[in-house]
Amino acid sequence: MGSVTSPAHSPIALPHPTILASDLRLTLGSGTSAVEILKGIDLAVPQGQTIALLGPSGSGKSSLMAVLSGLERASSGTLQVAGQDFVGMSEDDLARARRGRIGVVLQAFHLLPTMTALENVATPLELAGMPEARERAEAELIAVGLGHRLSHYPAQLSGGEQQRVAIARALAPHPALVFADEPTGNLDAATGAAIVDLLFTRRAEGGATLIIITHDETLARQCGRVVTLADGQIASDTLA
Repeated sequence: MGSVTSPAHSPIALPHPTILASDLRLTLGSGTSAVEILKGIDLAVPQGQTIALLGPSGSGKSSLMAVLSGLERASSGTLQVAGQDFVGMSEDDLARARRGRIGVVLQAFHLLPTMTALENVATPLELAGMPEARERAEAELIAVGLGHRLSHYPAQLSGGEQQRVAIARALAPHPALVFADEPTGNLDAATGAAIVDLLFTRRAEGGATLIIITHDETLARQCGRVVTLADGQIASDTLA
C-alpha cells in the first residue's frame, strides 16, 4: 500500500464522491441500554474505486456497510449516496433508492431455497420492473460460470457456486455501487480466491464502486484503498 494516510477525523479528499459521509453515527437501543456502534465516520468515496473496510470483529465494519448501503438508517450525521440524502429518507425511500443502484453480496449467500439459480437472480429484476429479466439473469449466470447450473436449486450447489449466484444477483441490475460483506468467509481458500478474482473482474467490466468488508489483510491489499476501523471509528485511510 502507499503511504498517503489521512488522520482518523479527516477523510481522504476525493473528487465527485458517490458516497459522502460526515460525522456518521449509529446508536442501537436507548437510555441506559444504548450502545454507540459508529462514532463519527467521515468518508468520501469516488465512483469506480475499490475499497476494503478492514478491522477485527466488533469494529463496526458490517454496521457501516449497512448504513452506507441503506439497509440501516444512521442515528445522526450526514450521508449522501449518489447525491441522495440517506439519513433523511424513510425505510421505503431507502428501498427504492437501493433498487437497481446498489448490489450487496453477503457471506451467508441468502439465496431462496425454493428457487433455482436462474429464479434467484431473475426475481429481483422482475420485482424492480426491469425488462427481459430472465434473459439478463441468464447472461449474468453465464458470465460467472454457471450457465450449466441455471435450473439447480441452492441445495444442489456447492458453497462456491452459491456465492457465484449471489454475485450474479447483486450485479445483474448493473449497479453503480457494490458491497461485499466477508464474501469468502464461508469458503475454502482456493474457492475464496476464485470468488475474489471473479468479483473484481465483474466489477471492472461494469465500472462499479466496490466496497469489501473483511478482516483479511491479503484481500484488503488487492483493493485500491484500505479503510481500517477500530471501535466504531476510522483508524486509518490509506490509498494504494
